[in-house]
Order: sequence, then C-alpha cells, then structure tokens
Amino acid sequence: MNLIWGKKQDRIIFLLFLISGFCSIVYQLVWVRLAFAAFGVITPVLSVVLSVFMLGLALGSWLGGQYIERLTRQTGCLPILFYALAELLIGIGGLWVPGLLRTGQAVLLSAGNFNSFWYLLFSALILSAALLPWCFCMGTTIPFMLAFIKRFKKEHATGFGFLYKANVIGALCGTVFTAFFLIEWLGLSQTLKVAAMMNFIIAISGVLLDVQFLRREAVLVSPRVLGPKVQDVPETTNSGLVLSMLLTTGFVSMAMEVVWVRAFTPVLLTSIYSFACILAVYLLATWTGSHIYYRHAGNHKAVKTSSLIMLAAYSCFFPILLNDPRTLSWIPGAMTKVIIVLASIFPFCATLGYLAPKLIDEFSFGEPQDAGKAYAFNALGCILGPLFAGYFLLPALGVRLSLAVLAVPFSAYLLYFYFKKAWKPIYVHIVSVALSLVFLYVGSVGVLLSYEDGALYKHGEVRRDYVASVISYGQGVDKKLLVNGIGVAALSPITKFMAHLPLAVHRTPPDSALIICFGVGATFRSAAFWGIRATAVELVPSVRDAFGFYFADAKEILKNPKVQVVVDDGRRFLSRTLEKFDVITLDPPPPVYASGTALLYSEELYRLIKLRLKEGGILQQWYPGEGRDEVSAVARSISRAFPYVRIFPSIEGWGYHFIASMQPFEMPSAEAFEKKLPPKARADLIEGFNHLSVQQYYQIVMSREVPLESILIPNSGISITDDRPYNEYFLMRTLFPTSKKR
Repeated sequence: MNLIWGKKQDRIIFLLFLISGFCSIVYQLVWVRLAFAAFGVITPVLSVVLSVFMLGLALGSWLGGQYIERLTRQTGCLPILFYALAELLIGIGGLWVPGLLRTGQAVLLSAGNFNSFWYLLFSALILSAALLPWCFCMGTTIPFMLAFIKRFKKEHATGFGFLYKANVIGALCGTVFTAFFLIEWLGLSQTLKVAAMMNFIIAISGVLLDVQFLRREAVLVSPRVLGPKVQDVPETTNSGLVLSMLLTTGFVSMAMEVVWVRAFTPVLLTSIYSFACILAVYLLATWTGSHIYYRHAGNHKAVKTSSLIMLAAYSCFFPILLNDPRTLSWIPGAMTKVIIVLASIFPFCATLGYLAPKLIDEFSFGEPQDAGKAYAFNALGCILGPLFAGYFLLPALGVRLSLAVLAVPFSAYLLYFYFKKAWKPIYVHIVSVALSLVFLYVGSVGVLLSYEDGALYKHGEVRRDYVASVISYGQGVDKKLLVNGIGVAALSPITKFMAHLPLAVHRTPPDSALIICFGVGATFRSAAFWGIRATAVELVPSVRDAFGFYFADAKEILKNPKVQVVVDDGRRFLSRTLEKFDVITLDPPPPVYASGTALLYSEELYRLIKLRLKEGGILQQWYPGEGRDEVSAVARSISRAFPYVRIFPSIEGWGYHFIASMQPFEMPSAEAFEKKLPPKARADLIEGFNHLSVQQYYQIVMSREVPLESILIPNSGISITDDRPYNEYFLMRTLFPTSKKR
C-alpha cells in the first residue's frame, strides 16, 4: 500500500512536536514552582525536579527506542498510535501532579518531624514518584515518531534533527509565553490545564494520522523525504566517541546553565523574567543551531564535528569575558548590559544545538532504537550536569573557575581531533591551539573577575555553598550583605524593630520568637536580647555563617542554649515543626518581585503561620516595596488570614511593618514600650544609631501608622496566593495598566 507523504504530513508532524515541546517546558516551569511550595524553596528540590525530568526523558527515549518495534508487531498498531497514547498520558499527568504533590506533602507531615537528611530523601522519592511516569512518556515521543516515519520513509536519516528542531522551537515558545504571559493571566493551575488540553489535542491528531495511514490508499505525491539525508560518511565513526560527546554536551550545557544563572544575577537581577530570559536565549540559540544543521545536511554540507568542537571550545569562554564587572562598567545603560550578558551564551548554545542532532543522526541513521540510545546518553549528561555544578563546582570554585573547569572537555576533544586528523603542519596547529587555550585559561583564572570575587569589595568576605554565593563587606554601621550579587540586607534600625516591636506589643511577657529569613542576623540578635527562646530559619548556610562579620558578640549569642539558627526553607520549617511561638517575624529577601518571594507573602503561608502562633500571638511581616498594587495585594492576603492588622511605615520612611494577630491588640505608649524592653534590648535598638532615644524612635514609627483601608485598592480583590504569585509576575499589568483590575 503506497501512502501519501508530502509537505502536508511534514508540517503536521512538525506542528505536533512544536506543541509537545511547548507543553513540556510549561510542565517543567510550573512543576518546579509547585515543588517549592510543597517541599521548600531549596536547591535540592530544584535539582530533584530537573534531574527527574531529564531521567524520564532518558529512560523514555532509550526504552521507547528498544521496544517500539516489538510493540507494533505484537499489537498490529502503527507507532503513531503509541505516540498518541504517550501524549494522552502526559496530559493526564499534567493535571494529576499538583494533587500528587499535595498528597506527598501531607504524608510527610503526618509522618512526623523529620531531620534534614530523611526529609530530603523522602521528598525526593515523592517528587520522583509524582513526576517520573509523565517525564518517561515525554521521552518516548521521539523514538515512537521516528519509528512511524521510518516505516513509510526508509531512506530518511535525519528525522531526529527534524523533530529536535520542532521540539526546541516549542520549548522556546513555552518558556516565553509561560513566564511572560500565561501565569500572570491564568495562574499556575489554569496554565497546567492549557498545557494538558494541548496534549489531548496532539493525542487526537495522532489517532487521526493512524486512521489516515491505515485506511487511505494513494500514490506517493512527492519523493521528498522527511528531512534531508545526513552525509553518507560521518566524520566520527567511533560510536563510543560519539556517545561520550553526547554525554559531554548534555553534562556541560546543563551545568553551565546553572552557573550562568548565578553568574548573571547581579546584571539580570532575581526576577522570574531573568531566568526565563536565560532559558529563552539558550533555547533560541539551540534552535538556531539545529535549524542551520538541518539546512546544511539537506545539501550534504554539514559542518565537520571537529570544527564544531573548536567553536564550542572557544565560545564557552565568552560568558567569563563579557560578564567581568570591569568590562561591563564601560557599557552604558542597564539594558545594554543585559543584552551583552545574554548574548555571551548564544554562540556556545548554538554550536551545541548544531552538534547534538548531528551526532545523533550520524549515530542512528534514523533507526529509533539507536536514536533513543544516543538521546538517552545526552539526557544522562543533562541529569548529572546540574547536580555536579550545584553541589560541587559552585561551592568549591565559584562561577568563574566553574566555567573554566567545564570548558576542559571541549578543549580535550579539540586536541584529540587535531592529533587524529594529523593536519599539516601538525605541530604548528597543535602548538597554536594549545597556546590559545592556555591563554584563555590563564586569563579566566588569573586575570578576569566575576561579581562574586572578593577583590571587587573593600573589607569583604566571600562564602559559597550549594545555594548561593554570599559577600559580606563594609565597616562599622555601613556593613552590607550580598547574595548572588544582590543586596539583601544591611545594618539598620528597621531590622531591630522587626523583633522589638511585635515582642513589645504582645499582651503578656513573651517567651518565644521565630525569625524567618536571617539576613545579617540583626532581628535574631535583637530577639535574643529578650532572654527568650529565639529560633531563626535561613535558607542559605553561608548567610548564617556570616553572622560574626556583622556583630562581634555573635559567638557569645550562639552559645546561649535558648537560641538556634536552622538552615531550612521558612515554609518547610513551619510545616514540619510542632512548636508554637509568641511572635513570628518575616523579612523576605528583596526585591519584592524576586523569584519565589510570593511564597512568603501568600494567603497559604499566613494560614500556616496561624497554626504556629500561640493564643495572642503576633505576626510581624516586613514588606520593603512601595508599589501600590503590590502593597495592596500583600495587605489583602494578610487581612484574609488575620482579623486584626495594623500597618506602620519604617523608622527610615520606606517599607511597611505589618502587625497582625487573631486576637485584638493595642500598641503600647512610648513609655510603656521602653519599659517593656529588657535593658539589653533598649541598648540594642539605638546601637550605632543613637542620635535618638528609644521613645523617640518608637514615636516616629507610631506617628506614621497607615489605616488598612487606605492600603487596599477598592473593588480589586487581588491578593497573593500560591497559585497566583501576583508580586512576581507583573509584566502584563505594567505594559497594559487596564489589566490591573481584571
């Protein structure tokens, strides 16, 4: 039976894989956010989600390629029907994952108060169980479709490159639309439903294709194959070398992506849009490379593997050179700096976008089994790369040296190709290449700088861990804290008020306080001066370790058996602990639009805090922003959880102290406030800023009280929830102000 295969079929399959790539990236972005809400905004959770995602792709592509022919023989069905089934399951999984994560979270809570190791282990197992089946289905789609194509177009040898290109375009569109539009418009849950609906449409389309190719007879309308033929004699015939290069490209590209995110943060800032921009450029460059490869292979003019390795070996140094603060200081305009930093990764990513499908096509020649195996090796590298970068390279070496280390494999491959090809005069080539690479490595290690190098900061200390790079610098009362190059805290009477104000408001003498977000440790230290049980929760270990830089008495305070600093996610700690507190104070890291901060301003968080407050307990929520929309959203979220809320601008005139409780409370007079403070607490409040008395400080804050009704925007109803992270996603209401009142 001769079946139609022409441009129409090409376009249908291309569109299906484009939509499939769109859905996959939507799931990845939303699932990461849901995992943070369920198990904590910590690097292990992010690493597990990404690793499970790539593990599913690797297993699915490998096993799908191994067994698709057997499945078609045993069932008599075309491979396109199995492809449709995989897409159907992906859509179902997209809808089920939120419920699975909530169930897993509940299981962990009912199991008791785990220590960090066991909690991480069990949360990783739950994440794997919730995500892996659907990621596995995603991995099967390419070998299933390749088997379908191969059945009717046996001469086609570059189908992987064709499908890979479509998938990458879809992922690029998914990144942009999800981060910049869909979540702000629809929220997380509705965005998942949109993606699932698309998967169901793909599944229906697959069934229709199956019907067409089973029942419709016709003359072949065009001898054109789906995708061009790869060159007949690949440059690299060593299958072990090809697989090792695929493993390396996956490993290095994903590891570098982790490093780039941290390295570029001082320029791009911590907005969710910044990460989306890095991912979008990464995918755009990958698509560009795959598109050029597809065009070249069609004309039998594919670039040699050795030449691509050379491009990769040199271009991976561009982000080190162009992200040097001294280089960027010569560039006018913040947006220009952003463009230059993002452009620095484009050549390297485009090169790998060309190289990966080329190697897979040369290894498989369109055979689903071999293509699945090759893709699995690439995906395995993608699994290991982020873990290695996050847990080993960055804590030990920092961003600049990590990028230099990750460049080594491509330098080694380049020298291998020079020796193998024996280009003449061989020694001249080898010496020139070796010297140029040595020049780049020496420059990267000994000359260039990054934003986290201590040489940029006077009187500074640099600490690194698996979460962040932390810089403490300054002298006297002018000491500051940078996390990944972003200023998050400084010595200020504001942070002291975050402890003293709610503790003094409490109706009875308090005996416990919980401080979420450690910062420079000022709020924690102020609470400790009350002689109560003071517990601080901090996400970044190096932030905790920098406490002594800011306060000479840090070691003495930490010796107090009543105080402790727990390295954990704030919400995760609240979910795990069984303890209740008289006061809970939150100081989320600025800026207010930073990725993940909505989880510390959401209605769900405040409902959780209510469970951890004693009778008459007080919440102090610090909000550093000034935008009316965002302040209103925070105020509404708090007031929906707590019936009694009062709002005070800070002693320095910016930001707001929200004081909330489930029971009525009164603000003490200035005299009563000073009397309630223990002697050490009184001295602490004006320490370093003693141009005013304790009562004067307090009176200034009280005189600035803002009524809740004046903060809330009438008839808006907008608050911050886990599903609608309003403060983080602001692009559309900024571009189109009328959308604010939606």
